[in-house]
Amino acid sequence: MSATMIVKDLAAGHGDRTLFSSLDLVVAPADVIGLVGVNGAGKTTLLRTLAGLLPVEAGTVTLSPPTANVGYLPQERERRAGETVRDFLARRTGVGPAQAAMDAAAEALATGRPGADETYAAALERWLDLGGADLDERAGAVAAELGLGVALGHPMTALSGGQAARAGMASLLLSRYDIFLLDEPTNDLDLAGLARLEEFVTSLRAGTLLVSHDREFLTRTVTAVLELDLAQQQVRRYGGGYGAYLEERDRARRHAREDYEEFADKKGALQERAQMQRGWMEHGVRNARRKAKDNDKIGRNVRAESTEKQAAKARQTQRMIERLEVVEEPRKEWELRMEIAAAPRAGAVVATLRDAVVRRGDFTLGPVTLQIDWADRVAITGANGAGKSTLLAALLGRLPLAAGAAQLGPGVVVGEVDQARGLFLGDEPLMAAFGAAVPELPDAEVRTLLAKFGLRAAHVLRPAGTLSPGERTRAALALLQARGVNLLVLDEPTNHLDLAAIEQLESALAGYPGTLLLVTHDRRMLEAVHTTRQLEVAAGRVTG
Repeated sequence: MSATMIVKDLAAGHGDRTLFSSLDLVVAPADVIGLVGVNGAGKTTLLRTLAGLLPVEAGTVTLSPPTANVGYLPQERERRAGETVRDFLARRTGVGPAQAAMDAAAEALATGRPGADETYAAALERWLDLGGADLDERAGAVAAELGLGVALGHPMTALSGGQAARAGMASLLLSRYDIFLLDEPTNDLDLAGLARLEEFVTSLRAGTLLVSHDREFLTRTVTAVLELDLAQQQVRRYGGGYGAYLEERDRARRHAREDYEEFADKKGALQERAQMQRGWMEHGVRNARRKAKDNDKIGRNVRAESTEKQAAKARQTQRMIERLEVVEEPRKEWELRMEIAAAPRAGAVVATLRDAVVRRGDFTLGPVTLQIDWADRVAITGANGAGKSTLLAALLGRLPLAAGAAQLGPGVVVGEVDQARGLFLGDEPLMAAFGAAVPELPDAEVRTLLAKFGLRAAHVLRPAGTLSPGERTRAALALLQARGVNLLVLDEPTNHLDLAAIEQLESALAGYPGTLLLVTHDRRMLEAVHTTRQLEVAAGRVTG
């Protein structure tokens, strides 16, 4: 069915901290609205509130018609113990919960409970609307189309990272929601997956509100942009695509700064004039007092008149200041100023593989013979599941080889942002986990560095595993600045980063003098970051 979501005067926050307020939004059929803002601005909070997973703190969220089905697909790929691919697809498409509701209604109907027939009819209609009648048939076809490579009864926990990404994509393609709320749908997708996602989103008749860090994806898909501006505590909607949003936003920020500076200059000039007039007035009063015994009546009158004129002018100037239309100073946005600390140069040869073979279950990488030299800047591309992360692990000596040899050169100091952000997934507080990686840094310096990356007092004492994916990524990037490295290994570093942080990372990479191994499907990053070589990984083979 065609459905519209209407949001009026919505507000949300964490504790005493306001994320956004006075948010008005309409998501109509065929709308594709990009939701942007820095990490922590409240993007995921907004999506979860609209999905009904968080209570509405202020304002209203209504659906027309009220029975419309809203689908929220969160950013982290869930792999639950005991859940098969079929169960996962049913849950993510809403068919699983709808089936459970229909079964409960059928049981109530069988026992003759009053009103059970209406409840069952509504549950059945919802199950049909979500595509429950032919889900299995469609799921098999979509899984084959995406090359999932496993049966629908296969456990989700046994899937590789690439297979899990394809399962997530399948759940989206199979969904028949009336309104889609998508949180970072581009994460973990390869170039073919991104193209398929773009095709799906642009062909939807349902309204869509999505969050994405992928600038190219936003450029190709969105018809409007909703910006949560944390610095200004404002919510703005921009018509047109992502490129139009960037131009209009920059123009609006430039005009806001110009308007404030004009106001500040005018107010400053008036205040300076008023101060001068008050000075003249006070000078006249002092003169009048000093010459109070003067018998020159005319002189006294002139001085009094002059003093009163200055007082009147000062009052007039003060009224002009008060009548000025106040222009608030635009708050300075928090900016990540990132650097990558470089360790002393390693040897001429940084890493080698000689006829190396790695076996992981049914997957085999190799044999691979490869040499990475000092200052090589290598882009590693390939489809999900092709073996890119396995290749990195083999080069770093992290995986046992079934055959061949792997070696790191002398003096190599590795800095890594792995795809899972694994260093910051435990129950240990972030402060402790980070400090253990750089024991030479005093606690005060650790706190200062993490704060520079937007991780402040509220973050550093929390268990690292409870941080958002974006926050864990920032912690991993902060670690690169804390310790010098000469072999930088980045595996999908832009996943979960906000757009401003991605641009800062690209800038930092431009000034990094060491060896770089970069795995990314971010098309803009591949264009922006200078590389000297490209390796293509396909079906366990490495070329280039």
